[in-house]
Amino acid sequence: MLPIVIVDAVSVRDVVPLIEALTAELASSGYDESEMFGYSVEKLEQGGVHLIGASVDGIVVGIGGLELADDGTAELKRFYVDPTHRRTGAASAIITALLSYAATAGARLVRLETGLEQHAAIRFYTRHGFEHIEPFGPYLASASSVCMARRLCE
Repeated sequence: MLPIVIVDAVSVRDVVPLIEALTAELASSGYDESEMFGYSVEKLEQGGVHLIGASVDGIVVGIGGLELADDGTAELKRFYVDPTHRRTGAASAIITALLSYAATAGARLVRLETGLEQHAAIRFYTRHGFEHIEPFGPYLASASSVCMARRLCE
């Protein structure tokens, strides 16, 4: 197996195929557009989301984004690993790098939203110290959302 290399601050344009694959995977899981809260490529570029990629043999096979807020919180955005590279450690490497970035940037809490049907994602986030929380922000009225958070060392 080839080594996984973390690419800090990957370009949005370099990961468009992964973003499109994530959107397609969510749609195939039965979510309609109103239940998919992920940022578009344009919003990722404009919103200041810090993207980290996992690369294998020079090809980005996974991504995760982090959006920092002024109140000491951060939110994970557009977390995805190509299915052929799942269970290789790529996702764990991405989440570890994102949590380190969040802590370095001064975030005390990292939150996320995932879908009710994303059982593997929920298990993954739980393994990485995230706990279920009440819905927040744009997810307040979403019956298909699961919100989670992890406190960072202060």
